Amino acid sequence: MATPVKVRLEADKTHYFCTCRKSADGVLCDGSHKGTTYRPQPFTVDTTKEYSLCACKKSENLPFCDGTHRKL
Repeated sequence: MATPVKVRLEADKTHYFCTCRKSADGVLCDGSHKGTTYRPQPFTVDTTKEYSLCACKKSENLPFCDGTHRKL
């Protein structure tokens, strides 16, 4: 089971959610998708704080965890 990863994100900055599952932390893109058909999902947040990002990639609210991993 892939549990969420807590990450401190800065407000009004573009972040990139990993969709390939190859990045080091599993949630933020580090370029590991190069050479594949995967592309990171850009997103921003309104408030600088810690967020729980989805590591199972099944959340209805990607990139944020909605607890779906508990049902898998």
